[in-house]
Amino acid sequence: MGKYFGTSGIREVVNERLTPELALNVGRALGTYLGGGTVVVGKDTRTSGEMLKKAVISGLLSAGVDVIDIGLAPTPLTGFAIKLYGADAGVTITASHNPPEYNGIKVWQANGMAYTPEMEAELEAIIDSGSFRKVSWNEIGTLRRADPKGEYIKAALEMVELEGSYTVVLDSGNGAGSILSPYLQRELGNKVISLNSHPSGFFVRELEPNAKSLAMLAKTVKAMKADVGIAHDGDADRIGVVDDQGNFVEYEVMLSLISGYTLRKFGKGKVVTTVDAGFALDDYIKPLGGEVLRTRVGDVAVADELAKHGGIFGGEPSGTWIIPQWNLTPDGIFAGALVLEMIDRLGPISELAKEVPRYVTLRAKIPCPNGKKAKAMEIIAHEALKSFDYERLIDIDGVRIENGDWWILFRPSGTEPIMRITLEAHTEEKARALMEKAERLVKEAIEKA
Repeated sequence: MGKYFGTSGIREVVNERLTPELALNVGRALGTYLGGGTVVVGKDTRTSGEMLKKAVISGLLSAGVDVIDIGLAPTPLTGFAIKLYGADAGVTITASHNPPEYNGIKVWQANGMAYTPEMEAELEAIIDSGSFRKVSWNEIGTLRRADPKGEYIKAALEMVELEGSYTVVLDSGNGAGSILSPYLQRELGNKVISLNSHPSGFFVRELEPNAKSLAMLAKTVKAMKADVGIAHDGDADRIGVVDDQGNFVEYEVMLSLISGYTLRKFGKGKVVTTVDAGFALDDYIKPLGGEVLRTRVGDVAVADELAKHGGIFGGEPSGTWIIPQWNLTPDGIFAGALVLEMIDRLGPISELAKEVPRYVTLRAKIPCPNGKKAKAMEIIAHEALKSFDYERLIDIDGVRIENGDWWILFRPSGTEPIMRITLEAHTEEKARALMEKAERLVKEAIEKA
């Protein structure tokens, strides 16, 4: 984690660490890094978005970079617009699933993939040096506005096609997905019932699309006898799914199902996921001709591995999916269309989900000041390797230890002052015992750090 950039760009409380001055300097640094060219800029619905967007744009223009302002736009639309307009980079003003007092800045490459940590480090170095590119008055970049939503829907309809029509309840969480996701579903031929689709910047539910936050979506799907419920976070780079029975489909199960469907749709190959993904994915896709590759947490790591290995699909057990045949930007909106195509081809999700192996997954968040994370992880790694009888160690991102029927991942959050524990076991009893031991180990490590 860098000085400004974390796991997923810059993400801070507005007017504390994330100020207009910092946003201006990010724009200036990106313009300096690029040395010219064109950048697409969009924002989510947060009340601070316009302020920060204009600051970033000012910095880019001052460095001689042309800017295409697409205004209120989910992250997937920014990624799409970069390729549509042949831009050199993109910027999304978003804090994704964080609460409304947060905002963030995420930078995208010309191929739609997020900037790597190495690229972000170069931007940080430019910011700290204060050596920004400054052009003369007659070389200042030009600003134009564009609306790529129509082109996005047209392109999506060329890749996804339904034979039937379905009732879809769509919960945008008052986020940026509300201006695009319901419209794509309607153009697919579906009947759409929208929830929380007023893009106000004031969120009526927790933005992370999980079982707790989607309780109203689940009730609505059941009451309306809908075929599926689709939900997004603040910038719609994630997807949450409720099945036709009104049950939230666990992230791990949905990741397995959509991975399996992409193997059927695009052909056999590699599926990229992260170190916090469980064994169910491996067990489900192997018979379908899939091979699982694990990498660091974060969409940029997944996209990077997809590009390197020519993978068929990439996804995290957080509802963040990347379909490389479409784009290297995580896209919950296109993912929603793909879910409907899967239903159209294979049947109701409630039935499909029965085919996915079910293991017990537990997660815990333990408060840990950012300044203590590195030392705490040193202690955790040392103690975990002594305390648990494991067969395999993966240390590309945090510490993951595995045995035949369980695994535990210890990992510091890149966006919050917490330490994360994720584990999986074949039985509830084993999972609870492992979590109790793991939580005790982490708390003691943080105290010693």
